[in-house]
Amino acid sequence: MRIVPFITACLVAVILFGLVIERDRFFSAVSDLSPREDAADTVEFTNVTPEREATEPADSIEDGVIRVMAKRSVAQEIGTQVRLRGETEAAREVSVVSEVSGKIVSTPLRKGAFVQQGQLLCSVDPGTRQSSLAEATARLAEAKARRPEVEARIPEAKARLAEAKARLEEARINATAAERLSQDGFASQTRVANTEATVQSAQTAISTAEAGVKAAEAGLESLQASIESAEASVTRAQTEIDRLDISAPFAGVLETDTAELGSLLQPGGLCATVIQLDPIKVVGFVPENEVNRVEVGAMAGARLNEGPDVQARVTFLSRSADATTRTFRVELTVPNPELAIRDGQTAEILIQSQVVMAHVLAASSLTLNDEGTLGVRTIDQDSMAQFMAVNVLRDAPEGIYVTGLPDKVDVITVGQEFVTDGVTVAPSFEEVIQ
Repeated sequence: MRIVPFITACLVAVILFGLVIERDRFFSAVSDLSPREDAADTVEFTNVTPEREATEPADSIEDGVIRVMAKRSVAQEIGTQVRLRGETEAAREVSVVSEVSGKIVSTPLRKGAFVQQGQLLCSVDPGTRQSSLAEATARLAEAKARRPEVEARIPEAKARLAEAKARLEEARINATAAERLSQDGFASQTRVANTEATVQSAQTAISTAEAGVKAAEAGLESLQASIESAEASVTRAQTEIDRLDISAPFAGVLETDTAELGSLLQPGGLCATVIQLDPIKVVGFVPENEVNRVEVGAMAGARLNEGPDVQARVTFLSRSADATTRTFRVELTVPNPELAIRDGQTAEILIQSQVVMAHVLAASSLTLNDEGTLGVRTIDQDSMAQFMAVNVLRDAPEGIYVTGLPDKVDVITVGQEFVTDGVTVAPSFEEVIQ
């Protein structure tokens, strides 16, 4: 019971083989089997269609030759472009935080508001900080007021030292004179002993005077340290007061509301987030096999999903690849005075590269060989099909731009899937048909 479907399948396969592969021979065999018309009908048919017979090719195609459609393609110079997918990114984004603790006493600004550089965003209640500043200022004034008194002690101590040295010299002279008089019998031993005691007393006075000088100098150094400490206290108190007013670091747009009136901020608490959108960056990531085609300063363009098409130059190309994607960051800096471009918009980036010779072909001309390599079937000088691998640069409305082919080449556009390398073909060129 299954022999009939099998025979039917074989007949269908034979018919399809004749229609596709051996088309001419198949129709020739069918015409031989069909009943011949009489002479009158033949004459009448000949008279009716003289033009068709005139257009028939005189020579028939040999067996094994496959008809194909082809195109004579000539390479042309084109500026290659590196195509990337990316997004817009704010030139700067800062989370402005508090450096002091306290209650917010300023009216909040709402997100989306444009702020100028230095504009007040949040104001913190000063509390007792003004009192601390006044106290530190008073200690500084007191320390500075003591400076003349302490400085005056140094000359006084030095004068006492000089006086002690003079008394020592006098005592030594008296002692020497008493010693000589005693040797001649003109002075008693008691007088000699008194002069020696005076010398020792004078030496002690010198030591005391030197200690006084050092003490006066140490007092001055201590006073200087007190002054510096008081100045540091004043600076610290003033800095605390200056930090009460939190200002915008640059002109931009508020991405969040500023801190609410009456809320308590701690050091590190968020006051607001400010972003700068003029200029704005367009960021993409270049694969490592194309990174050498991109240079800083190269002309580029970006097409946004929602927004104007922009042109700019490459301002940054990363020297380090992303550890996960193995791609390199590239940035364009685009003027955005009207803030028409938003942060985070998807963008298609085209970066201009060097000029190359390329062919423009229809996408349907591309095919794959047995190894899965992308290419086209071409026709050599012996009218044989030959596979050539190509590199796709980009697609355009007029076709696909490819490289890897000779400057002039005949490319099979229809029928490339039915031939292999070395198969003889009979091409019909598109430009001749058109």
